[in-house]
Amino acid sequence: MKAIWHDAVLAESDDTIVVEGNNYFPPDSIKREYFKDSSTHTICPWKGEASYYEITVGDAVNKDAAWYYPDPKEAAKEIKNYVAFWKGVEVK
Repeated sequence: MKAIWHDAVLAESDDTIVVEGNNYFPPDSIKREYFKDSSTHTICPWKGEASYYEITVGDAVNKDAAWYYPDPKEAAKEIKNYVAFWKGVEVK
């Protein structure tokens, strides 16, 4: 699987985990140069608190376009620190 935005491959892995229709990429599969920590956090009742990344490719910025669970609840422990995408990021 690849996550692509503005022709840049943000992440690539054969070991994604699919949860609720989203591919979660292992933390070591993302290309860190495109990612910046965001102050945004949301709560999922069964996964826990999500943290977000802002993605920058060239001059294009996609705020909170990737998320992960640094300390998930027990039911979601297999996706700890795995990264998922939305907001126009193509996963294929």
